[in-house]
Amino acid sequence: MMIRCIVIDDEPWACALLEDYVRKIPFLELVESSSNPIDAIHKIQNGDIELAFLDIQMPELTGIQLMKIIQNKCRVILTTAYSDYALESYDYNVIDYLLKPISFERFFIAATKAKDILTDNLETKTASSELPRTNIHLNEFIFVKTDKKTVKLDFSDIIYIESLRDYIAFHTTKEKLLVLDSLKAVEATLPQQIFIRVHKSFIVSINAIGSIERNRIFLRDQTIIPIGETYRDNFMRLLNVG
Repeated sequence: MMIRCIVIDDEPWACALLEDYVRKIPFLELVESSSNPIDAIHKIQNGDIELAFLDIQMPELTGIQLMKIIQNKCRVILTTAYSDYALESYDYNVIDYLLKPISFERFFIAATKAKDILTDNLETKTASSELPRTNIHLNEFIFVKTDKKTVKLDFSDIIYIESLRDYIAFHTTKEKLLVLDSLKAVEATLPQQIFIRVHKSFIVSINAIGSIERNRIFLRDQTIIPIGETYRDNFMRLLNVG
């Protein structure tokens, strides 16, 4: 799967660096690099772009303002020197938030995450004419298919989601539900401003977090969730804590 992408940054050196990074990754196709976000809007709205590497602080139009205009026409990875907008940016379902200076390793991790999400979305669309296997993302809830029935789960009721080999467990305020699916597939259907992957085996609701101590999350129901090393930086950046 080739992902058509665009680089948008008002600083020429930043554009050049990201262009070089994009060309080094075989599943990314650079459609355009632009220092003018206004010029980029038309191409995005035409559906020519699947992924945007977008700066936040630009003189004519900020990255946040651009995301409001394009309204999910493409997925976004933010590239910025400022951490202040981390929480606000996730209201727009961004895939990742990269702080400058951006290393190639960190860029590659974000690009791979985008590939996983976009691939899952494509597979979901392809299978949409068939009987749905599990999750349907609708408004403030999802439907999950258990062995005997299909259950509607409100996002506000989900505390955390746990991977159990071939199954995943939804731990809610009312019950625990086992669903035949993968954590990666479920992650792609959940709103990222509410849920965050913190470990290879856990997704937690941000609203359920009580406190954080070193590499552990203490949920309000007293459950303790480990923070995986590969997920820690993104988790702390999202919460804007050190």
